[in-house]
This record gives sequence, structure tokens and C-alpha cells, in this order.
Amino acid sequence: MNDGLFFKIKLLLRSRTVPVIFLRRFSYKTIKRATNDFSRVIATSSNGTSYKARFEGDHAAVVKEIHLIDQEDDFFYREVQILGRLNHRHVVSLTGFSVGQKKFLIFENVENGSLKEHLNDPLRTPLNWRIRLKIAVGVAAALEYLHFFCDPPVYHVSISSNTIMLDENFDAKLSDVGLLGSGSDQVMAWRTSSSNETNGQVYGNIMYQLGLLILELITGQSSEKTGPDLIQWIEESCFPTSMDNMIDPDLGNNYDSRELKGLLAVARFCIKSVDKPNAYNYTPQIYRYLQRKVVNDLVLFF
Repeated sequence: MNDGLFFKIKLLLRSRTVPVIFLRRFSYKTIKRATNDFSRVIATSSNGTSYKARFEGDHAAVVKEIHLIDQEDDFFYREVQILGRLNHRHVVSLTGFSVGQKKFLIFENVENGSLKEHLNDPLRTPLNWRIRLKIAVGVAAALEYLHFFCDPPVYHVSISSNTIMLDENFDAKLSDVGLLGSGSDQVMAWRTSSSNETNGQVYGNIMYQLGLLILELITGQSSEKTGPDLIQWIEESCFPTSMDNMIDPDLGNNYDSRELKGLLAVARFCIKSVDKPNAYNYTPQIYRYLQRKVVNDLVLFF
């Protein structure tokens, strides 16, 4: 199929017909040209490499090469179908794909890069407290959408500063969603294909990742390097007396102590939810709590 046309995908998913979606199908030649012969590498993992791409018309995008062990097209198309139906302001959108000997997924470009870059790059302007609160709210909103407003629900998601992208308004967007994500510490479960015990572990793991992300937003410390230390700190009974000492130095004193306590309460709750069988049920509660505590101030601020 030629570039510029849109490929119609209609699959039977879980023994029922799902809505038809339209996504642009790209040729390998076009992908190669847009990535400057695959030289614009963003990230690499066991599941594939991600590239910056620029297509005709100066259209920027992110291209992910997908490595499939069995190379089954049906599995790839099923994933494209699921991702193509996602439509939420806090989830990175799939805009196209490419099949052949090599398979690629094409996603929207997110202008401000990853949260990790903003927290760790000394050359970037530090994120202020309001933006960090807004990021936490956005991630919680995305999880509620994936868990409760998608059919089938999507529980395969990786939450970390590396997989949270920031748009031009510093709104958070989850970029590692679906079975063919970036290959980082991913979690997968489908309600109809896993045991309740397995599902409980998956939900708990997602909450655990959310808790770690919130701690990273508060402290500025990389969860990849100091995750165990952060967990130990949040689980200690004396942590409230030391919380001001754990604030990211980039914030100085420019934060609200009441909001800080609220965020830490959410982080601690998420960390302790790792072994709870119905952890996913807490997602709406967490989102509503963050909205109630934060959103009104954010609207006034922005």
C-alpha cells in the first residue's frame, strides 16, 4: 500500500467485532528516510529501538521498531488495533505503522521529551512544583482511562520518568502502553486470560510504579538508582519529620507543605498497595483525590 493512504484494520477481539480504525501505513523506505537512515536514536531496549523521525511536510514523529519472537502478523495487527483505539490527552497517540520484514509503530511527537530528561538534565530549567503536581494528576487520569474506560481494559503499562512524556504545556503523556511497549519494566494482564492472583499482582505493580513516580517527582532522585532507598524512607514511621529534607533541591522552598503531605500520602498508599488483590480499584480514588487537592489551584495557576 502506498504512503499517504490509510489502512483499515478490523479484527475479531475476544470473539466480538471491534470498531474499525484507520491508521496510516508507511513503507520501509519512508521510515528509513524519515529517521535519516535510522541514525536518530532516542532509546534502545530488548524490544526494539526508538527513533526521532521527520516525514514529508515537516511532520515530526517517534518511530519504534518492534521485535517479535514469533513474527506473527496477527499479533502485531491486534496490538495496532488496540493502540489505535486509545484516545486520551494523557496517552501518546499511535498515528501509523509499517509491516514487512521489519515492523514499526509510529507515534505522535511530544515536544518536551521525557520527564526523566527534565529531572536529570542540569541544562534544563527545573520543573516547578505546580508542573510536578500536574504531571501526577495527568498520570492518574491516564490510568483511570486505561483501566475503566477502554474495552478491553489495558493493564499493560510501564510508569517511570523515562516513559512519561511532556507536551508543549508540560502535560504528562504515557508512552509505554500495550504489549509492544519500549521493553522497560512492563506489566501485562488481560482480565479474561489471567488468574485473579496474577491480576492482583499486576494491579499492585502498577500502583507501586505510580508511587515510585510520585516520589521521584518530589525528591528529584532517580527511581532506577535510589528506588529501594526511597521505598525504605516512605515506609518508615518517622518519614513525616524528614520529608522537607527529601525535597528536590531544585524546588528550594517553592512548594506547598499541605500539598506535599497529600502527595506523600498517595505515594505511600500506592507503595503499600503492591500486595492488595484489588489494587486497580483504587485508581479512580487516587485520581479524584489528586483532582480535589490539586486541580483547582492548577487551573488558577495556569
